[in-house]
Amino acid sequence: MELSKNVRGIQHIGIPTNDLKQTVAFFESLGFSVALRTRTPREEVAFLRMGSVTIEAYENGKAVGVPGAIEHVALDVTDIEDAYRTVRSLGYQELEDGIQFLPFWENGVRYFTILGPDGEKVEFSQML
Repeated sequence: MELSKNVRGIQHIGIPTNDLKQTVAFFESLGFSVALRTRTPREEVAFLRMGSVTIEAYENGKAVGVPGAIEHVALDVTDIEDAYRTVRSLGYQELEDGIQFLPFWENGVRYFTILGPDGEKVEFSQML
């Protein structure tokens, strides 16, 4: 499948924070609401939604606090296996070892991340 036919749009924008409580309060004041709060082995995570916009805020103590600090953009795909094969054939640098899984949302997500030309991270993600 052609990658442009597999990508449905931006799934979420990843923003690291040093204070998740403050970040959640800020986005809630703008009209976002918490769609999911969870924890990984390394960090606390909150997905905030307003309409079709989703922000993944995660407290990792590494937020640099300057403009340009968005850590990644995740593209929503319909077929993670096909997206992986296609992107891999393009030769971009992968940041994980193959397709990963996280127990987020109802049935989890499968994803992989590549490095862009300016050091940005582009995640391809499929909600299961």
